[in-house]
Amino acid sequence: MISLEWPWVLAALPLPVVMRWLPPAARDVGAALRLPIYAKLQGLPEAGQQRLAWWRLVLAALVWILLVLAAARPQWVGDPIGLPVAGRDLMLAVDISQSMEQADYELRGQRVSRLAAVQAVAADFIERREQDRLGLILFGSRAYLQTPMTFDAETVAAMLRDSVVGLAGRQTAIGDAIGLAVKRLRDQPEGQRVLLVLTDGDNTAGVLDPIEAAELAAKAGIRIYTIGIGGGDLGIRTPLGIRLLKQGNDFDPATLKEIAKMTDGRFFAASSREELESIYAELDRLEPNQREERTYRPQRALFMWPAGLALALSVALALGGLSPRSDQFEL
Repeated sequence: MISLEWPWVLAALPLPVVMRWLPPAARDVGAALRLPIYAKLQGLPEAGQQRLAWWRLVLAALVWILLVLAAARPQWVGDPIGLPVAGRDLMLAVDISQSMEQADYELRGQRVSRLAAVQAVAADFIERREQDRLGLILFGSRAYLQTPMTFDAETVAAMLRDSVVGLAGRQTAIGDAIGLAVKRLRDQPEGQRVLLVLTDGDNTAGVLDPIEAAELAAKAGIRIYTIGIGGGDLGIRTPLGIRLLKQGNDFDPATLKEIAKMTDGRFFAASSREELESIYAELDRLEPNQREERTYRPQRALFMWPAGLALALSVALALGGLSPRSDQFEL
C-alpha cells in the first residue's frame, strides 16, 4: 500500500487560494518589473489570451499540488515480514599486537600469520552467528572499539578483515580490552553478555590488570571465553626457504584460564587452524541463538516521482512563457 509519512503537509494545498483572497498590498508606482512576455501577449486575440492564462493557471496549480504531495513523503509500505532477533550480545576482542604477525599457521597449504588465521576462521564464525548482535574490539598497546554492537555481521567481518598488526600498538593490553568490553556490554540484558578474547601473549601494556578486569566482568554478569593463539611451530623465511622453529615463551595460558574461570567461561588453546575451527563450533553449541519473532514492513520512498513531474511541468511553463513566437500561444 501507499501511505504518507507526513500527511499534515497536505494542509498547505489551499494556500494559493488563501493568498488570492487576501487584500492586495499597497502598490509602489515608482518601481516596476518589465517582462518582455507581456508585450508579446498584447498581440494575441483576447480569446487566445484567456485560453493561455487558463492553461497556465491549471499547470501552475498542478505543479503546486505535486510539490506538496512530494513534501508529504509518499512511500510504498510492504506486507509485514517476520524478523528473527538473536538473544545474545557477543563482543569479540582480537589481539593485533606485534606477535600476531608470526607465521605459524597453515592456510590452504601456505604458512600464514596468526592474525590471518584468526581473520579467516572468525569470518566463518561471524557468518554462522548472523542472527546475533556482534561487536569488535581490537587491542595492542591500547584497546579500541572498532565496531559497536550491531546486527550487521558483514560490517563486523569486514572491519576484522581489514585490521593489520600494529594498528593499536606493538604490545598487548588484555586488561584494557576486557575493561572496554565491560563498558559496552554491561547495559545489555542480563544473561546475554558474552566476550570472546583472542590473544597470543601475556599482558605487557595497559592500565587495567587482566584479573582485575575479569572481576569487573564477573560483577557485570559477562561471560568470557579466552582463546590462546599460537603454540605451534614458527615459520621464518631464510635463503634456504622456510625453517620451522619452536615458538618463544611469551604465551600466558594461566592468566587466560583464570579469566575464563572467574567469569564462568572456558579457556581454549588453539595450536592449529583445525583447533580454532573446533573452538568456534563449540562456542556455537555453548551460546545458542535465542530468537523471538518480530515483524517489520519494508518501505520504499516515492517522493521523487511527484517532485520530478513538478520540475518537468515547471520547465514547460518557463519555456512556453519565454517563446519568441506569438503563434506558439495558440491552443
